[in-house]
Parts: sequence; structure tokens; C-alpha cells
Amino acid sequence: MEFGNIANVDKPVSRLVQGTIMLSFAEEEYSFDLLDQVYDAGINTFDSAHLYGGGECERVLGRWIEDRGLRREIVILTKCCHMNADRARVTPYDISSDLHDSLARLNTDYVDLYLLHRDDVRVPVAPIMDTLNQYISAGNLGVIGGSNWTHDRIERANLYAATSGQQPFTVSSPNFSLAEQAEPPWRGCISISGKDGADARSWYQENQMPLFTWSSIASGFFSGRVSRDNYETLAEQGLFDESSVRAYCTDDNFDRLDRVEELANEKGLSIPQVALAYVLSQPLNIFALVGARNGDEIRANLQALDTKLTAEEMAWLNLERPERS
Repeated sequence: MEFGNIANVDKPVSRLVQGTIMLSFAEEEYSFDLLDQVYDAGINTFDSAHLYGGGECERVLGRWIEDRGLRREIVILTKCCHMNADRARVTPYDISSDLHDSLARLNTDYVDLYLLHRDDVRVPVAPIMDTLNQYISAGNLGVIGGSNWTHDRIERANLYAATSGQQPFTVSSPNFSLAEQAEPPWRGCISISGKDGADARSWYQENQMPLFTWSSIASGFFSGRVSRDNYETLAEQGLFDESSVRAYCTDDNFDRLDRVEELANEKGLSIPQVALAYVLSQPLNIFALVGARNGDEIRANLQALDTKLTAEEMAWLNLERPERS
């Protein structure tokens, strides 16, 4: 396992970050076994959110950490302030309310990495940063950041933090994959993929801000199951989400998929392994969120982490050049 260091996190952070959205008490034995396998593979960082499973995902993760006695070894990333059907929920009240819920569910008194799940640009950054820093001072938060925040908005928040003597956003969690989104798969999402994300990627590369990138295989587009010929059928059968069809099923992305399959066959890898390796091989400070559901997928993700693609291979996969060399 590869690890990185993040300021104000007192333990190494694994470059692969296991998601928790699949966890449930209805399948507690499976959930605990999966978490055991992930941790035994060297992954010590887990991604969750106040939203996931109506709180059950955080509860299962917290129960497992307590049962195994691993709080000092585990890096918890969780998120607050996702919108609901009624309002945007990016407010000091919701930061505080969601944090208290998450601490109780996770059975801990601090969160290592705490991110706002969405942004609301109508809300000034000052009350957001003031509230988060109150909980940093109280010892409840280690590092703060934004999930689905633009880099411009992060800059604004950090300028306020600098002028007010507070801790800035240290991490960010946008979408990033080889696939270029035709539209966001869900409301309020931010991607740094494709041509539209070039400026953001340059900013992140220059600043080397840690990126906890989500959906490395483009919501299953690079799962190895989707093709030009079957994606509509898969969607009709409920096996490929309609939002993913709208976001990813474009001619250019299918051309990228063709190249991923060609390179995967040459390297003896799977399509999702090459797609994940593309993300991890970038000149960015990336910690990739993954959603392994069994031991085989855990091992496949580890092999992708060990696969370093060349700049020429990545440019070719991204349709930036007709040939690899």
C-alpha cells in the first residue's frame, strides 16, 4: 500500500480510500468481513457521509472500528451538508447538526477529515469557515475541505481563513476519471475531468492539494460490463443508472473505453484496473475513493495502484494523440 501525509492528520493516509455506502446492519457479518479484508490489505482510510444509508453507513463503520479497537489507526473521512428535497443545507446550523450526528454514529469525538458534501455559492465563506474552525479548536475536527467545491470557491474560503488567522481548507473531493462528463450525474457535482477541468487540474497540480477523487471508473462506465451495444439495454434492466447514461455515454467516451480495453489486454489487466491506474498515475496529489465489495475487487484495486501508466499512455487514453508513441 502507498501512503501520503496530510497536514494535521497524525497518521499516514492510504492512497486508496474505501467507500462505505454498501455497509448495513442487515448484512453486518458481510460488512464487518469486508472492512476486515480492506484493512488487512493495508487500506486505513474510509470515506463516509452523513447522507449515506440514512446514517447507517456511519453507524456500521463506527461499530466495526470500536469492535476492532482501531480508532487510532483509522483515518475517517466523512461529509456534511448534502442538500435535501427542501433546501441546500450549507449553513452553520447544518454543519453543527450533521457533525454531532456523525460523531455519535461513528462513536468517536473527532473526525480526521471533514468535508462539506456540496456547496451553496449564495452562502458567504466566512460563516462556514468560522463554524468549522470552532470545531477544530474544540478538537472535534482535524482537517477540513470541500467535496464538489470549485477551486475558485476554495481559494475564496482560504483567503478568508488566512486573513482571519484560521485553518484553511486542506483537501478537496471532486469527481475525476478518464471519462468526460456530458452533464453532472447528480445535482451540485463538480468534476475536474476533461477539457472543462483543465484549469482546475492545473491549479491542483500547482498547489498539490490532496484530492480525494470520486468515481474513478465513471459510475460503472469503465466496469467492463458497459459497451456501445448494450448500455441502453443495461439501463432498461436497471443495471446501469440513467444518470450515468446521460453523463458518460458519449462517442468520445466510448472511444476512450476502446483504448482502455486495448491497453488492458496488453498489460494483462481489467478495464476498471486501467481506468483506476489512469487516475492514480496523474501528476496530482490523489487519494482515490474506491468501492470494493469483495476480496477480488480489493486485490484488483491494489494491482491498479501498483500500475504506473506513462504520460504517453495517459494522453493516448484521453484521445490527446492518435498513437501512444
